[in-house]
Amino acid sequence: MPETRRDFLKLAAAGLASAALPSVAQQAEGSIGPDDRVFITNEDSNTIAVIDPRTNTVETTINLTSFDEDPRPPFRFATGGVIPPHAAMIHKPLYHGCIDAHGAVPFPDGRYLATSGRGSSNVYLIDARAKRVVGNRRNPAAKDPSTNLDILSSGILVGREPHEPTFTRNGKELWVTVRGENRIAVLDVERALKQAAGENVNSIIRYVPTLEGPAQVWFDATGETAFVASQKESKVDVIRVDVGADGHSRPEPLMTLDIAAEDKPGFTPFLKTTPDGKEVWFSHKLADAVSARSTTAPFRVLDNVPLGNLARPNHVEFVQNAKGSVVYASLARVDDRYNAVPSSRIAIIDRSAAPGSRKVVDLFYSMAREAHGLWTNPANDLLYIAHEQDELPATPNAGQTCCTAFDVSDPFKPRFIAQIPLGSLRLPSGELRNKKSINLVYVRPGFRGQTA
Repeated sequence: MPETRRDFLKLAAAGLASAALPSVAQQAEGSIGPDDRVFITNEDSNTIAVIDPRTNTVETTINLTSFDEDPRPPFRFATGGVIPPHAAMIHKPLYHGCIDAHGAVPFPDGRYLATSGRGSSNVYLIDARAKRVVGNRRNPAAKDPSTNLDILSSGILVGREPHEPTFTRNGKELWVTVRGENRIAVLDVERALKQAAGENVNSIIRYVPTLEGPAQVWFDATGETAFVASQKESKVDVIRVDVGADGHSRPEPLMTLDIAAEDKPGFTPFLKTTPDGKEVWFSHKLADAVSARSTTAPFRVLDNVPLGNLARPNHVEFVQNAKGSVVYASLARVDDRYNAVPSSRIAIIDRSAAPGSRKVVDLFYSMAREAHGLWTNPANDLLYIAHEQDELPATPNAGQTCCTAFDVSDPFKPRFIAQIPLGSLRLPSGELRNKKSINLVYVRPGFRGQTA
């Protein structure tokens, strides 16, 4: 019988007996809410995998493709049983879906997610509880059993190569770094929800000029200062947000920081402020380092932490609980090995040390290949890691892109829980494998999380 978007591939929890992986550790208890979910953007399949952390299995896959909305061949994912490669997939005639699903960020209270389509130049809003794209509409061709029930929303066009979206602390706006240009698109969230749902409104309030190649923006704890990193220049823009009485911003350039001493190549794709709001940390991917600065003027350098040759850091994440305070940095390097199987590593930096003396105190294996996104749960005792590359033959989840989970109750001694294969999206015409995971967020709808 043909599948629809409501038929979901249920995956067994990873943890199969294998010499390549340790036994599954006991998961931290009492730290997972019933509505908690992990959302992972998959760039090569243009899907979002949704993991239930209670079982560490894929609960569903959110479809950001436009395949199988019509029974005629130009609209199909697979024709004659042939599954197209990625390049052919996104260039199919009449494809209007997402291209290169990449960035992801939760709304301050976790009700929504925003995700960017790098290649399609747009952003989508996701209802975190319903696990569906805001603005999808009923497919009039759905009477045909070989079609999907929904037609995908077009999302909101923002400009060339949108890399990372970030909500303002009060949730009134969504700032999207348009990496292929030199500006940030600022969207009114209330209007964006209406525009995504098909109303004839324009949700883009303004564009904020920035340095070249803006990669990501993050706000300090007050929501009054924004930091913008670049993948083209050894600089960071600092913007005064100036929140008005209506909750909307009136952005003004504050200063541009020279970070050539930390990032000579000028390639800083990610940044994040610490939970206490006092520091902002940067990943300098080509410089193989991370650095930290104060979030108050004059924004002085606090630390510059080398990570080793070809470490290639992606994201940073902060964990602070009764047993310590650390910064984790995901390393994209794939030539490290755990029991002869290639695995990325995660650097552990002791954040409790005095500024100027913080360094890598240990590393642990991510238990999958090319680590990218990192996110912790509200209790700061679980860590989830997204990976870009598939697992190798003769390993438990060969041919699968995997997420991994760790118990970080002791942040200096992470305990492996599970390697979670992301499986596939079952479309009426064929099975689309979830592939090349980029960003990952842990969401508890209704809870004021990391972006609040």
